[in-house]
Amino acid sequence: MKTIGFIGGGNMAQALLEGVLKASLFKADNIWVSDVRPDRLDELKTQYGIRTTMDNTELTRQADIVLLSIKPQVMPNVLKGIAGTLKPDALVISIAAGITTASIRQILGDVQIVRVMPNTPALVSAGASGLYNASATQENLKTALDVCASVGKAIVVENETLIDAVTAVSGSGPAYFFLLMEEMIKAGVSLGLTEADAKILVLQTAKGAALLAESAQEKGEDPAVLRQKVTSPGGTTEAALKVFVQEEISEMVLQALTAARDRGRELSAAFKD
Repeated sequence: MKTIGFIGGGNMAQALLEGVLKASLFKADNIWVSDVRPDRLDELKTQYGIRTTMDNTELTRQADIVLLSIKPQVMPNVLKGIAGTLKPDALVISIAAGITTASIRQILGDVQIVRVMPNTPALVSAGASGLYNASATQENLKTALDVCASVGKAIVVENETLIDAVTAVSGSGPAYFFLLMEEMIKAGVSLGLTEADAKILVLQTAKGAALLAESAQEKGEDPAVLRQKVTSPGGTTEAALKVFVQEEISEMVLQALTAARDRGRELSAAFKD
């Protein structure tokens, strides 16, 4: 069985670590985590029985797959520290936002790289990830897909620039839904509900709508069909939806996601500079 190493032991790394263990993709003995925090390493080792180190190069010399789960601002120093220490056929998976594969290869050299944009629902095994394969074999691309699929669903995009679109849609996407839930709770309180009751109703409605949409997708029905089914002519839902249309929600959503995509491009450019 191959060995996977996580450079960075944060929440997303833990989610993926737990996912690959549950999916039996790797055994605990074949998982390494490196981090600058000894207490965090002790916590992960105690909980999962994995191998840990504070030396990134100890990890890279052992791992067939090296997953970079670190903050973008520390990426240059980390990459310089592990350059020349990876196995010849090692697969590098990066989940660092805004860091292009070209920037990584500029430091690490001609290595196999897959870039991934995950999102926070991976923490509850309901993530959505977009992958771009820069230079990995098909076998290693499948491995990267399996790792991401262990905590949700994953797609592959053919052009790296589309990772910025993935970031805008799903990477940042949970926050958009959280904002809508937040505002619906406030509105419910304004309409006379207690905050506790409004939270129960809104959160359960969001969960139910997501599950219903997922179930409908398996039957070939998209959210537009579901919206039409629940919207009776002259009814309460139609009255609410008319307000969203009048306020040009479609244009607002497009502008918001475009702003997120453009910011992703700016971050990538800043790293290159």
